Amino acid sequence: FQQLYNTADTIFVGEFVGKGALAAVGASGTLINLLVGFFVGLASGATVIIAQFYGARQHKRVELAVHTSVALSIVSGILLRIIGIVLAPQLLRMVSVPDDIIQDATLYIRIYFTGMIPSLFYNVGSGILRAIGDSKRPLYFLIAASICNIILDLFLVVALDMAVAGVGIATVASQFLSAILVLIVLMRAEDSYRLNLGKISFNKDILFSIVRIGLPAGLQSVLYSVSNLVIQSSINALGTDTIAAWSAYGKIDALFWMIMSAYGVAITTFVGQNYGAGKYDRIKKSVRVCTGMAIGSAIALSVLLMLFGDIVYRLFTNDPTVIEI
Repeated sequence: FQQLYNTADTIFVGEFVGKGALAAVGASGTLINLLVGFFVGLASGATVIIAQFYGARQHKRVELAVHTSVALSIVSGILLRIIGIVLAPQLLRMVSVPDDIIQDATLYIRIYFTGMIPSLFYNVGSGILRAIGDSKRPLYFLIAASICNIILDLFLVVALDMAVAGVGIATVASQFLSAILVLIVLMRAEDSYRLNLGKISFNKDILFSIVRIGLPAGLQSVLYSVSNLVIQSSINALGTDTIAAWSAYGKIDALFWMIMSAYGVAITTFVGQNYGAGKYDRIKKSVRVCTGMAIGSAIALSVLLMLFGDIVYRLFTNDPTVIEI
């Protein structure tokens, strides 16, 4: 569903607007991943910390960690919003986005970054719920946001012909919906992870712990995005058709990595809680089990995508040149 959320925008602009719009949204994606990925990785430290405290039944520290992580998401969201809106044209030129799509790419990035606070809040809020073992409600919220995104894409792009602006607005509105749903659940919780808006603030020790654990994950995301950015810069120099082809390929490739990431999220919570509870034998067993699941999924997905990748491509565009590339 996370992938459907992002892929819907690409499908709608590719099918109903054209390959130029598809290329514009795709060219924006790598920059967005670079900036957002660091903060999402940093915030993942909160999930680990909360899972450890929750497993050790340190309820006061769970409460402090929840409010510190929410404060971090708000401050990070404000910072990212400013960077994205102000520096969008300069960042796109740095990665050699062609002149014929830079206007649409700039518009998409600016609209997308207006929704940074709800986007990061949802990521942190769902991380809090997963840390205490609740992975179902974040999924339900994501499904609701995905459906909202598709409906708004249909209305704004197909009915109102708003093109790139339409998919940007649809995405931001969906992010607000998922953030509101997470906020309601956290505020109504009866356990130590309950969110009290009046208590949102930074605890220095907890913040240091979150950053200490989350910083490597944030830097890992940055390094991955930087390598993609170098590739994207080279792709951008090859013209709109090639950018459009790369954009569609990126969504197919992300399907693979999203599933691997899901295993990572699951074992992070599992290991965190068992580490906090001192059950180290379960940690070792979970690593073996999760690695086996990941390898099996990797083989199955690789075979499927290699055999049927061209069929999936036609979801994004029917342009023969783009498909050939």
